[in-house]
Amino acid sequence: MDADKSEGCCSVQLIDGDGIYNVSGIDHFIKEVKLGECGLSYAVVSIMGPQSSGKSTLLNSLFGTNFMEMDAFKGRSQTTKGIWLARCAGIEPCTLVMDLEGTDGRERGEDDTAFEKQSALFALAISDIVLINMWCHDIGREQAANKPLLKTVFQVMMRLFSPRKTTMLFVIRDKTRTPLENLEPVLREDIQKIWDSVPKPEAHKETPMSDFFNVEVVALSSYEEKEEQFKEQVASLRQRFMHSIAPGGLAGDRRGVIPASGFAFSADQIWRVIKENKDLDLPAHKVMVATVRCEEIANEKFAHFITNEDWRKLDEEVQAGPVSGFGKRLTSILGSCLSEYDGEATFFDEGVRSSKRHQLEEKLLQLVNPAFQDVLGHIRFGMLEKFKASFDKALEIGEGFSSASSTWFKSCMAQFDEECAGAIIEQATWDTAKVRDKLVRDIEAHISSVRTSKLSELTSQYESKLHEALSEPVEALLEGANDETWATVKKLHRRETESAVSGLSSALAGFDIEEEMRDKMVNSLQEYSRGVIESKAKEEAGRVLMRMKERFGTIFSHDSDSMPRVWTGNEDIRAITKAARSASLKLLSVMVVIRLGDETDNIEKTLTVALLDPTTSKKGITASDPLASSTWDEVPSSRTLITPVQCKSIWRQFKTETEYTEANNRGSNWLPPPWAILALIILGFNEFMTLLRNPLYLGVLFVGFLLLKALWTQLDIPGEFRNGVLPGLISISAKFVPTVMNLLKNLAAEGQAPPAANPENRRQSNNTSSSASSSDNPTEHKSASKKD
Repeated sequence: MDADKSEGCCSVQLIDGDGIYNVSGIDHFIKEVKLGECGLSYAVVSIMGPQSSGKSTLLNSLFGTNFMEMDAFKGRSQTTKGIWLARCAGIEPCTLVMDLEGTDGRERGEDDTAFEKQSALFALAISDIVLINMWCHDIGREQAANKPLLKTVFQVMMRLFSPRKTTMLFVIRDKTRTPLENLEPVLREDIQKIWDSVPKPEAHKETPMSDFFNVEVVALSSYEEKEEQFKEQVASLRQRFMHSIAPGGLAGDRRGVIPASGFAFSADQIWRVIKENKDLDLPAHKVMVATVRCEEIANEKFAHFITNEDWRKLDEEVQAGPVSGFGKRLTSILGSCLSEYDGEATFFDEGVRSSKRHQLEEKLLQLVNPAFQDVLGHIRFGMLEKFKASFDKALEIGEGFSSASSTWFKSCMAQFDEECAGAIIEQATWDTAKVRDKLVRDIEAHISSVRTSKLSELTSQYESKLHEALSEPVEALLEGANDETWATVKKLHRRETESAVSGLSSALAGFDIEEEMRDKMVNSLQEYSRGVIESKAKEEAGRVLMRMKERFGTIFSHDSDSMPRVWTGNEDIRAITKAARSASLKLLSVMVVIRLGDETDNIEKTLTVALLDPTTSKKGITASDPLASSTWDEVPSSRTLITPVQCKSIWRQFKTETEYTEANNRGSNWLPPPWAILALIILGFNEFMTLLRNPLYLGVLFVGFLLLKALWTQLDIPGEFRNGVLPGLISISAKFVPTVMNLLKNLAAEGQAPPAANPENRRQSNNTSSSASSSDNPTEHKSASKKD
C-alpha cells in the first residue's frame, strides 16, 4: 500500500489486517522520511488499547499524524486495521509512531484474538515507548485494563527477545474527579503483580521488571466533553516526547537500539518470529464478562449504601456526639448491603465474584471508617474529661496524689475499653490500640501537669517559709556583726533548712516520684536556703560603710554603760577613737566573706595589721601591701563579698568621713588660749575703738549675730557634721536657701503686723515684743526656730 502524505507527516500501513508485512511500503516510507540518515538518533512510539477508545484521535492530536479516526455519528466500529506507521510532525529527534488495531473488536470474533496478541507483542518488541490507552472507569477491571494481555506479553517477551528497556506510558482517558495520585498506585501495583506472577526462565528468575520496562502514568480529560482542556493536556504531554531519547527523557535509558538503516529488516524478522508462535492465549471471555458484571453490581450496591437512610442517620448522629450501640447498628447496615451483592452475583465465576465482593467490602469500610474514628474520638474525649474532673475533685477532698491518679486511671481505662467494644463492627478488624494509647498519653500528660503544678506550689511554700525564717534574723545578725555572727548564722541556717527539708520530703512521699527527682527538689531547696543568706549578706555588704560609721558614732559618743558621753575636755580622745575604729573594723572583717562552712581565715588579722597597726605607716616603700589584691588567701571568689582592694578603699573613705567627729570633739573647749585672747585685744584695739565711736556698727553687728545664731540653730550645724564633713556640707547646702527664706518671711510678717488700737492689742503687741526680744536668749531662740 502506498504511503499517505500530509503537511509535515508521512504514514504507511506496516502490517495489513491479514497480518501481511508491507515490505515495499516500508521501504518507500523510509526513503521519504530519510530514516536511514538518522543513525541511532530516532525513537519508535506505539499505542495499544481497546477498540474505539480514541487511540488514533490521541495520536493525531499528540503527534500531528493523519491516522483515520472513527465517526461517532455512525456508531462504534473498527477504524484502524492492522498496524499503521507514521512520522511525528515537529518532534525531534525523528520519532515514528505506530497505530495498532484495537483489542476486543467484534469484527474479528470472540475466539480469533491471535492478531491482537501478536500486534501487541510486536509493538513491545520494536518500540521505545508504548502508549497503553485505557478508560479511567475501567481501572481495576481485568480485561479492560489489558492485564491478561500484558501477562502474556511479558512471558513471551522474555522468551523471544533479549531484555530491552521499553517505557510503558499508561494514558488514562476521560479522567474523573479521582486524583491521579490515587489511580497511579493501583496501576503500578497491578503491573508489578502481573510481572511477579509470570513464569520466568532461569536467566531472568531474579530480573526485576525495571530491567525490561519503565512505567509512566498520565491522565487526560474527555475529548468530547472537555475538548479545550483535553488539547491543553495533550500539548503538555507532547513536550515530554521532545528529545525523548536524551538522558532523563521518556526513553533515555533504552538499550539494544537497531541503527535506522536496519529498522525495516529488523521489524520484518521480529514479525516473522511472532507469527510462527501459536501458543499465545488470553483469559476466557466468560471471566471477562464476570469481571465486568460483578463490578457493576458492586458499584450499584456501593451507591445504594451511600444513600441509605439508616447509614446517613447514623453518620449524622456521630457528627453530633457520642452514639450508643454504634457497632451493632453499622454491622447490620453493612451486612444487608453485602447480602444483596451476594444474591445478585451468585451465578458468576466464583473467583471473580469473591474478588469483587472483597473490593466492595474494602470500599464500604473505607467509607465508614471516618465515622468509626469519630466515635472513638468521642469516647476518648469523654473519658479524658471524666478523669480530669474526678482526679481534681479527689485532690480537693485531700486524697493522696498517687492514690487518686492510680484509682481513676484504672477506672477510666476500663470504661473506655468497654465502650470501644460496643463500637467495633463485625466486618472489620480495626484496632483501637492507637486511640487507647492516645488516651493514656493524654491522661498521663494531665497527671504530669497537675503534679508539676502541685510540686511547684509545694516548693514555693517551703521556699517562702525559709525566706521568712532566715531573711530578717540574718539581717539583724549581720547588722550587729561580731565574732559569733557567722557561727550563729550557720546554726540558724542548719536548723531552718533541716526543718524545711524534712517537711518537703514528707510531702513528696505522696506523689510517687522517682528518687532522683526527689533528691533534685531537696537539693534545690537547700540551695535556695543558702541563696537567701548569701543575698542578705550581699545586701549588708553594700551597706557596710554606713554600718561602720554608725558603729563608730555609737561607740565614740557613748561610754561603756551605753550612756551619752559628756565631754569635759579631759577624755582620751585618741583611745576612744581607736576603740571606735577597731569596732568598725571588726564589722568590716565579718562582712568581707561568707562563712557558712567550717573554713577558717585570717582576714581580721590581715585587716588589723594593714589598717589599724600604726607601724604599717612606717614601713618602707618596698614593703608588700596585703590588701593590694582582688582575692583573699584560701577564699574562693564565690564566697567573697568585699575584696581586699575594696576594703582598703572603704576604710579610706571611712576615715575621711569620721575625722570631723574626732576633730570636733578634740575642739569641744571652744574658748581660745589666753595668749590668743591677749593678741586679739592688742591687735584689734583700733577696730574696737571704731565701734565705740560709731554705735551704728554695733547695731549692725548685733543684728548679724542674731541672724547667724538663728541660722546655726535652724541648720543644726553640729549635728550635720557628726556623719562626716562631706555629708554635712551636702546637707547644709541643700537646707541653706530654704532656711534663709523662712527667716526673712517671718521677719516680714512681724513688720507688717497692724498697730495696737485697744488695750487687748497692746497686750498682744507687748507679747510680740517680748517674744522678739527673747531671741537674745540662745536657748529660747533655738526652740522658736525649731517650731518654725
